[in-house]
Amino acid sequence: MKARFKKYVLNFKSPSGTSGGILRTKETWFLITEEDGKLGIGECGLFRGLSFDDVPEYEEKCKWVVENIHLGKSTLLKELIEFPSIQFGLEQALLSLAGDNPFELFKSSFLQDNAPISINGLISDGGFSIYESTDR
Repeated sequence: MKARFKKYVLNFKSPSGTSGGILRTKETWFLITEEDGKLGIGECGLFRGLSFDDVPEYEEKCKWVVENIHLGKSTLLKELIEFPSIQFGLEQALLSLAGDNPFELFKSSFLQDNAPISINGLISDGGFSIYESTDR
């Protein structure tokens, strides 16, 4: 299996308030796994100033995952205990890789029937699109 990380910076269309302050941008990293011609994608969603794993060595840990993807899920998750957002992205990427559709991790009414789901209102601006993506 091969892996790589791709960093994106999402620019808010307007500043958005959280319990920890105002956000204008959000850095995110996508872990992309590849095996036997199939791709898997997982998002490591770090919130600067809010996330437990917002530490200076975050990007270095992302690089470490890529270099050590051969160690397997169990070992990687143990080594990432201090980086829950990277753990989450790894689990997503591996589920994505194992599925028939890389964008459908679990069968659900939301995906199959377009049924609504409840959400946590961490960030709200009253609209659907609060980001403008900037590939950096």
